[in-house]
Amino acid sequence: MDQKGYRRGSFQSATSDEDMLEIAGASMDFSMADDDPPLDREMGGFSSYNGGGMNGTSTMMDFLEEPLPGVGTYEDFNTIDWVREKSRDRDRHREITSRSKESTWALLHSVSDAFSGWLLMLLIGLLAGSLAGLIDISAHWMTDLKEGVCLAGFWFNHEHCCWKSNTTFTDRDKCPEWKSWSQLILGHGEGAFAYILNYLMYVIWALMFSLLAVLLVKGFAPYACGSGIPEIKTILSGFIIRGYLGKWTLVIKTITLVLAVSSGLSLGKEGPLVHVACCCGNILCHLFTKYRKNEAKRREVLSAAAAAGVSVAFGAPIGGVLFSLEEVSYYFPLKTLWRSFFAALVAAFTLRSINPFGNSRLVLFYVEFHMPWHLLELVPFILLGIFGGLWGAFFIRSNIAWCRRRKTTRLGKYPVLEVLVVTAITAILAFPNEYTRMSTSELISELFNDCGILDSSKLCEYVNDFNSTKGDDLPDRAAGPGVYTAMWQLALALIMKVFITIFTFGMKVPSGLFIPSMAVGAIAGRLLGVAVEQLAFYHHDWPIFSGWCSQGADCITPGLYAMVGAAACLGGVTRMTVSLVVIMFELTGGLEYIVPLMAAAMTSKWVADAIGREGIYDAHIRLNGYPFLEAKEEFSHKTRAMDVMRPRKNDPPLTVITQDSMSVEDVETIVSSTTYSGYPVVVSRTSQRLVGFVLRRDLIISIENARKKQDGIVSTSVICFTDYCPPLPPSSPSVLKLRSILDLSPFTVTDETPMEIVVDIFRKLGLRHFSFSRKLLGIITKKDVLKHIAQMANQDPDSILFN
Repeated sequence: MDQKGYRRGSFQSATSDEDMLEIAGASMDFSMADDDPPLDREMGGFSSYNGGGMNGTSTMMDFLEEPLPGVGTYEDFNTIDWVREKSRDRDRHREITSRSKESTWALLHSVSDAFSGWLLMLLIGLLAGSLAGLIDISAHWMTDLKEGVCLAGFWFNHEHCCWKSNTTFTDRDKCPEWKSWSQLILGHGEGAFAYILNYLMYVIWALMFSLLAVLLVKGFAPYACGSGIPEIKTILSGFIIRGYLGKWTLVIKTITLVLAVSSGLSLGKEGPLVHVACCCGNILCHLFTKYRKNEAKRREVLSAAAAAGVSVAFGAPIGGVLFSLEEVSYYFPLKTLWRSFFAALVAAFTLRSINPFGNSRLVLFYVEFHMPWHLLELVPFILLGIFGGLWGAFFIRSNIAWCRRRKTTRLGKYPVLEVLVVTAITAILAFPNEYTRMSTSELISELFNDCGILDSSKLCEYVNDFNSTKGDDLPDRAAGPGVYTAMWQLALALIMKVFITIFTFGMKVPSGLFIPSMAVGAIAGRLLGVAVEQLAFYHHDWPIFSGWCSQGADCITPGLYAMVGAAACLGGVTRMTVSLVVIMFELTGGLEYIVPLMAAAMTSKWVADAIGREGIYDAHIRLNGYPFLEAKEEFSHKTRAMDVMRPRKNDPPLTVITQDSMSVEDVETIVSSTTYSGYPVVVSRTSQRLVGFVLRRDLIISIENARKKQDGIVSTSVICFTDYCPPLPPSSPSVLKLRSILDLSPFTVTDETPMEIVVDIFRKLGLRHFSFSRKLLGIITKKDVLKHIAQMANQDPDSILFN
C-alpha cells in the first residue's frame, strides 16, 4: 500500500516519475481518472460510492455554502470512481428536471442540457473529418515530394499535377508538368547517375521528415508518439493520463503523423487518427459543463470520438461504431451507441465533402469486385486466415520483445537516433522495389485492384486474347513476364514488411498498425490469388476446377484474395472480428464477400489465440503497466478475498481515522507520513467499526481551506465526521466538521468472498477499492486485484513498470 505520492510534511501533490512507475508499474492501481491530479496511487480503502461521497448534502464542508474547488476530483495517474461519477450525474439531472417546472428559463436550460450531447457529437464529427482530410492531403503531397515536384505548382501531388495534362492513358504518370529530382537538377531522368540522384533525394527527404517528426514529439508532446489505442483503451476504462488528450498532443500528433507517413516508414495513419479524434472529443468536452465536470460522461464522449476516428480512417462509419464497441470501450450504454453512430456519420460526411483523394471516395483503396466467389475458394481463404494468425502471433511476440528491450536498455535513451536508423534502413531497402517505394496505401490499392483492359500495372501484364473478351470482364489468362516480375518484387516486399514493421511500431513517432498489417496480408493474398488463378488456367480440367471454372471463364479474382489476406493479418494482430469484417465490407462495397472475410477473420483469431491470448493493444497495455482490468478474460482460480486483502500477516495495521477523536494535527501527521489515496473512518481504534471512507485529496483541500477561512481552526481542533460531535470543554478550539466529504456507503464484502466475484465486482461496477465487513478487517484495491491476477498467471506482479 505504500506509495510515493506526497512529500513528508507537505500537502502538495508530487507526481514524479517514481510515482508513475509505482502506480502503473504494479499495474493494479485503481486510482482515479480525471483531469485533476489524484492524491495517491494506491487507494487504501473500499469504494462503491453511493452519491459520490456527497451524501445528499448541498455543501462540501459545514463552514462553507459552496463546494470547494478540487474536492471530488482526481489526480494524474489515478482511476475514476464510476459509481460516484454516475451518481453525481443522476443528481445533476434530477435537479435540472425538477427546476425545469419552475420557470421558462429553467425549461430552456433543461432542453439545452439534453441537446448538448448531440451538439457535441456534431462538433467532434466536423473537427475529426476536417483534420483527417488535412492529414490525407498533406501526406499524399509530401510522400510524392520524395520523388519529384510539380512545376505547375509545388503544392500539387503527382496525381493532381497530371490531371490537366494531355498525355495518353498509358503515359499518365509521365506528364511534362511533373519532374523527378534528376530531371530538375540534371535535365534528364535516364541513366545510372540520374537513378543514384533520385535514390539519394528519396533517402534524404525520408530522413528529414522522420527527424522533424521525432524532434517535435520529443520536444513538445511526448504523448503524441505511437498508435494511441492502448492508452485510449486504458483511459476509457477510467484511468487518468493528464495531457494525453490535450491541445498540444492534438497539434503535434496531427503534424508529426503527416511527417511520419510521408517518410515512408512502415506505419499507417489509421490508428493515430483514433487518438486525434479522441483529442478533439476531450477538448470539445470543455465547452459543456456536464462533460467537463464529470469523468464518466466524458468517457462516453471519447467512445463516440473513437468511432468517428475509425470512420474517417477507413471510410467505414458502421465499422467505426463496432470498433469502438468491440475493441476500445469499457462502458458503452445504448445512448453512447446512438451518439457514436451520429458522430461517425458526421465525420464521414465531412471527409467526403473534402474529397481528399479526388475520387469521391473516403479512402484511397476503395475497390469493387464483380465476379462471385466459389465455395471451394474457402480453402485458400482459410489458408490466408491461418497465415494471418501466425503472422499476428509472431508480430506481437517480436514487437513486445523489442519494445521491452527498448525500455530496459540504453536503446530507449536515444529515440532520435533509433528513428533515423530505422528510417534510413527502410528508405534504402524500399527505393529499388517499386512496391515498397510507393506509399503503403497505394500498395494496398494496387493489390486490391481487379485487372481491367486499360490497366498498365505489372500485376496486370497477362497474355491477352481479345477474342475471348466479353465486355469489361476479362477471362483468366496466362501470366506474362510482368506478372512474374511483380511476383518476385512482392515476395521481397513481403519479407521486408514483415520484419521492418516489428522495429517501427512503438518508436517515438506516431505509428499506426492497421495499414502495415493489411499490406502484409494483401501481398500474401495477391501472391496466393495469382497462384490459384494460374493453376485454374492451366489445369481447368482438374476435378476441383472442372465443375465451376471452364476454359476462358473469369473464375479467380486475385484482388479478392488480397482483401481477404489483409483482413486475416489485421485480425491476427488486433484480434478484431465483427468490426473488422464490417470495415472490410464497407471498403469494398460488396455484400457477397462477407463469408470469405468472416472465415478468414475467425480462422486468424483462432490460430493467433492458440499461440497467445493477447492482441497487440492488450500486450502494450500490459507492457506499459497500465491498470487495465480486461473484461473479456475469465478469472478461474480458487482463491478468496482474504488471500489478497491487506493487511496480511506480519503487516502493520491499517492506517485509519477515528470519527470524532482526532485533532487536525493528528490527521495532518497521518496524511504527511503515508501515501494512501484515502483512509477508512472508524468509530474508534479499539472497535474498528467502519463508518465510511474519506479521500486523501478531499481531506487535504478541506483542512487547508478551513485553516484559511474558518475562524478558530488550529492544529488542536478536533475533526468530527459525525452529525453530533461530542461535547468539549469551553476553552477548546472550534471543531472542524467534515461529515459532508465522508462516503457513508463504501462497498463491503466478507473476507470469505471468492476472488472471481471480487474481480467481477471491480469490472462491472468500476470500483477503486472496497473493505471487508462492517468491522474493518482489511482492504482490497484494484491494484491488489491486478497483482493477484498476474501472480496467478505465473507472472511477476512487479516486473511491469509504468513509464
